[in-house]
Amino acid sequence: MNYLSPVYNVQPIHYSKIQANHYNPNQVAPPELKLLEKSIWEDGYTQPIVCYQLDESSKESTLYEIVDGFHRYTVMKKSKRIRERENGMLPVVTLQKDLSNRIASTIRHNRARGSHDIQLMTEIVAELTDSGMSDQWIMKNIGMEPDELLRLKQISGLASLFTENEFSVVNQRNHLT
Repeated sequence: MNYLSPVYNVQPIHYSKIQANHYNPNQVAPPELKLLEKSIWEDGYTQPIVCYQLDESSKESTLYEIVDGFHRYTVMKKSKRIRERENGMLPVVTLQKDLSNRIASTIRHNRARGSHDIQLMTEIVAELTDSGMSDQWIMKNIGMEPDELLRLKQISGLASLFTENEFSVVNQRNHLT
């Protein structure tokens, strides 16, 4: 069977059934959020919201958690004119991934577009480390360099983040090649 990207299965989902995740470090300044609202008003939604389906008990009660698209979702919630035009519906694609891989997906989407809040990135590294992800996994899956990962671990000041015995900038660079 050939792989089929999620974008080929866009579904209209009411914004009230969608919720933010707790790990997105991406922030948009008010002028850019206003520009996004203008863009959506002028062009419509041109990219789906990427979500994880939280509950499969029934179609009516299914909830979705955002992996990517929080600001497009925010525009729907805040802009009455867009909400009315779109009948409260957002284009959604779903990913079937565990939490660590959803976090990695969020970071990859964000990093391809903009900047990150350092404190939240530090918390994400701590959460991934606490969930058992290795330094190698974190660097590979969210696109970090060894020195960046080391800096975030140092910022956090949590000794538990350094439990991986083989962690060193030189050692990690050698493993990446």
